[in-house]
Amino acid sequence: MPVMNLRLAPRPAALSLAVALLAASASAAFAQKKYDTGATDTEIKIGNVESGPASAYGIIGKTEEAYFKMINDQGGINGRKINWISYDDAYSPPKTVEQTRKLIESDEVLLVFNALGTPTQTAVQKYQNTKKVPQLFVATGASKWNDPKNFPWTMGFQPSYRAEARIFAKYILKNKPDGKVAVFYANDDFGKDYLAGLKDVFGDKASKMIIMEESYETSEPSIDNHIVKMKDAGADVLVNISTPKFAAQAIKKVAELGWKPMHLMTDVSISIGAVMKPAGLEASEGVLSAGYLKDASDPQWKDDAGMKKFMAFIDKYMPGANVADSNIPFGYAAAQTMVQVLKQCGDNLTRENVMKQAASLKDFAPDTLLPGIKINTSANDFAPIEQSKMMRFKNGQWEFFGDVIGGEVGG
Repeated sequence: MPVMNLRLAPRPAALSLAVALLAASASAAFAQKKYDTGATDTEIKIGNVESGPASAYGIIGKTEEAYFKMINDQGGINGRKINWISYDDAYSPPKTVEQTRKLIESDEVLLVFNALGTPTQTAVQKYQNTKKVPQLFVATGASKWNDPKNFPWTMGFQPSYRAEARIFAKYILKNKPDGKVAVFYANDDFGKDYLAGLKDVFGDKASKMIIMEESYETSEPSIDNHIVKMKDAGADVLVNISTPKFAAQAIKKVAELGWKPMHLMTDVSISIGAVMKPAGLEASEGVLSAGYLKDASDPQWKDDAGMKKFMAFIDKYMPGANVADSNIPFGYAAAQTMVQVLKQCGDNLTRENVMKQAASLKDFAPDTLLPGIKINTSANDFAPIEQSKMMRFKNGQWEFFGDVIGGEVGG
């Protein structure tokens, strides 16, 4: 039987091209899915370290957990659910190291998000950068978090303490140029950043204007004696750089002494629920600060689109929460920004791409930021929020006044 010599007819060029394109697109789709430890087709593991439920800041982590639950209920991020793992470090740097190592080496999270505290996060900054695990949107305003050259895996979130201090200094120079300034500050990086920011703007006048630099230790049970010393020194401007517990003590003592300085207080401690009410609303009257968040308890925002979304979230996921506590809109804004970064990552959930997307935010406006304040980052600028407005505590609430101010020197 003769052997039949079968020859295949040449494929039409169009068919060959279609096959090639199909193969290429399938390959590209496959290649697009890139994962590091902590990310899969179904899950993104996010780690967090906070100072626990006993502290005024404990509500931040609870807000973020609730926000991520809402996102998961909506189907997750690009189909992936967030697995939130949070530990308490009791605001102790050695404990922070222990808990952060646990998150990275045992729980195998993709990143650590919005972990709290300057001394505590300083303790793990080098470790996380060596491990190349994002230390993202750190919940402290230390200016050191904006150092992409030396710490490319670390990024802050809120306006830096130094930038806020510069805004305060500009306000003092304009409204009380001959003021005798007493600076009351925590004896750590947090306090020293503010002191540096004041001096950035006061410049040559600093040695004349600042008549007293009074520091306190976080282990002190009471700071009343410091307040007495500053009053007795003759200061008529008090720059109060203390965490909520001590800020409340300071406001109360200033009122008890009948001292009436221009009182500027760090926005770390502007919570009505955690600071002003414990100090006494009458005692708190007239205290100044700078802010970048809407106050959810202020009726001026009742028709604001972003605040409507925030309140709907509270009603469903945090019913009964004290919306007067500024830590809640802070946690919400941070979580919303984290979700935006992960959305931008698409299917490339490598740690490197997480940092790349975090450094590529353009005019992003979380629901709870003040109008006109937007998040912008770049490869050379790891400071997401750099603007604030001055505000005054009046009749039981904060009232903003003036324009949005940048925290640069001289501007």
